[in-house]
Order: sequence, then C-alpha cells, then structure tokens
Amino acid sequence: MKTMTLPPNVYDAEPIPESARAEVERLLQSGDLFRYTAPEDAPVSLLESEFAAMMGTKYALAVSSCSAALFLSLKALGLPRDARVLIPGFTFAAVPSSVVHADCVPVLCEVGENYRIDIADFTAKLDSVQAVIISHMRGHTSDMDAIMDLCDARNIPVIEDAAHSLGTTWHGKKIGTVGRVGCFSFQSYKLVNAGEGGILITDDADLVARAVIMSGAYEHNWQKHKAPAGDNTGALALAFERWQNKLPLYNLRLSNLSAAIIRPQLAEVPRRVRDGRANHDYVAGLLNRSPWLQVPEKLGPEDRAPDSIQFNLEGMDNDQILAFQAAANARGIKVQVFGQSSDNARAFWNWQFIEDLPELPRTRAMLMSACDVRLPPRLKRDELDVIAGALTGAAEDVMGPLRAYGT
Repeated sequence: MKTMTLPPNVYDAEPIPESARAEVERLLQSGDLFRYTAPEDAPVSLLESEFAAMMGTKYALAVSSCSAALFLSLKALGLPRDARVLIPGFTFAAVPSSVVHADCVPVLCEVGENYRIDIADFTAKLDSVQAVIISHMRGHTSDMDAIMDLCDARNIPVIEDAAHSLGTTWHGKKIGTVGRVGCFSFQSYKLVNAGEGGILITDDADLVARAVIMSGAYEHNWQKHKAPAGDNTGALALAFERWQNKLPLYNLRLSNLSAAIIRPQLAEVPRRVRDGRANHDYVAGLLNRSPWLQVPEKLGPEDRAPDSIQFNLEGMDNDQILAFQAAANARGIKVQVFGQSSDNARAFWNWQFIEDLPELPRTRAMLMSACDVRLPPRLKRDELDVIAGALTGAAEDVMGPLRAYGT
C-alpha cells in the first residue's frame, strides 16, 4: 500500500533563533521595553545601526510596520496636502492606505502580466504626480532603470516599498537603496519575522530626521539617533535641530522586545535568500512544464529573494480558473487567485476608500488569472515536489491529462 505524502505547512514561520532568548529574558526581567529609556545602545538603536550597515545606507529608522514606514516617508518628503502619489495597481491595500493617511491622493498605474509596472502607463501619468511609490509586489522588481531615469529627469522622489524584497538586488544594488528611501516589513510572513514591525532606510539626513521626530522622538529623544561611525559631517544633528518642535508626533515606534527578536535573524538573511531563490526556481521549472501554468521570467538585472511563487493560468476560462483553485485546495495546497475573491486586499477594485477609483483593464485581466502560493525558504526538495505535483495535477484535473507526444 502506497503511503500518501501530506502537503507541507507553508504558513508557519521559522523558529526565532535561540540567541534571541537571553536578550528577551533580560528585557522581561528589566521591563525596559521602550526604545528611549536606555541612555544608549537600546535594542532598537542597535537594530537600526545593524540594518543600515547590512544594506549599505547611512540611516535606518525602525517603526511599527512597513505601512508606518511608507506613511512617514511621504510625510518626511514635505509633500503638500492632496499631493498626487503614483503607485502600481497591483500592491497590497496598505500602500494606497498609507498615501491616504499622509493626506495625499493615490494615482494608480497599470501592471502587466509579469506583475511589473507598465512603463508606458507609468510614463503617461508621471507628469501629474509629486511622488512615486514603487511596490516590488511579492518581490517582483519593475524596470528600475527606466523608472529612476523618468523620475530623476522630473525631480520626482521615489519611495521603494520593499516589504517583499529584502535580499533582492538590481544590477547588484540592493533593492530599497535604489530610490530616495526604502521601506521593509518584519511582519510574520516576511523574510524576517517580528510578528509586526518595519524599517525605513535612506542616505538623506534631512528626510530621516523628519521621520524620526514624527515617529515619536519627542523632546530630545532624537539625540539617541546617531549618525553612522565615521560620518563627521554633522548633517544629522543639524537636521534634528532644524525640525525639533516643528513637526507632529505620530507615535509609530518599534519596541525593544521586537528589536530583540529581529536582530539575530539578520544573520539568517543570506541563507534564507539563497534557499528561497533555489526553491522558487525549482518549482517554477516544474510548473512551466504544464501548458496551463506559466511563471513569468524575471527581468535581467534582477536577482530575487522570493518566499512565494506566482504564476498565471493559461488557456482557462473563468469557470476553469475557479475549478483549478478548488482542485488545488482539495489536494492540500492553498492557491489564491488574486482577483477571484470578493475581498482580496491586493485587488485594486476593493480599495473603495479611494475616491474616483479608476479602471485598470490590463491589471484586472492579470489579477483574474494570477495565482499566489507561499513557498518559504525552509521547505525541502520532497516538499517542493508535493507542492508542484499538486498544482500541475490540479490543472490536469480541470483541463484533462496531458497526452504524450505521438499518442
């Protein structure tokens, strides 16, 4: 009797490294969870220094979420009320929400079948906006060469929403360092897990000083944010002095307990990136053998750090797409077809808090057949085979078995 192989659990995160335990216990014993209590070297401050060093930037600010980082980035740019901010039509609802929260207006542009920004539509809308957020949605990098050339020529600042892209590079340059500011997530389903949390990085002293104050560095707590070692320009201190008491406080700070959980995971990032990329590419190769499943190719300059896989359903009508989703779920692999659920927060037509929500026909068409499956780096080859087999098998359940050549 053949033993049935159970599908892997793709939702549990990796255990927090054992090295975090001592620091967490110390914090619990001291009760010292507020980032500004310690005179120096609080866990949040150390995290900021270590993350900035890892990314090769001057400054980092750890906050309560990536959404908070995006919001603070917009506010720190000093945009006027009702400034128009161009975002991709394929992203998570938190991105347009951060724009609205910052008293700005989201402007949506088309996204193609490869999940990346349609440069023609982006270009057509660019002259009507004051800032851009590029969401590297699910880790897919848009053409950053074209985007930066277009935006630099117009002096339009670019914020990178790199929530899914820690460890991805573009021409060898780390994603999150291409634009004016990069924002990352530490939510549980991301590469580094604190349950909740986020961080922004930049080389702009004035921008980070404004963001630090607005994040909740009241009175003189900004003095505990230091310039990187060897930076003797004094630009950061001057910026803090310039903005103290002139900005509202939104209280979006990260706690020391979260930082203590995050810090030991930074050493795991290269391994998670390597394994996540290998897992993705292996499964992509298996899925692309099916005539009904297609994983778009990455762009040439991009080296991704994926923890999930996206693929398009080809040659299926809407009923067959729904049947495929049900068949995969029946085989134990949860497939999310972005546009096929009534409340998916990644389908732009569900962002009904946006006034005059536009229609994006290319993006809508893509979302109606684009599938999403979690693929964490911790999975092993036999587990990947089960996932790929369930997906290709579900397609055959709906479309009929593949016939060998000549039969």
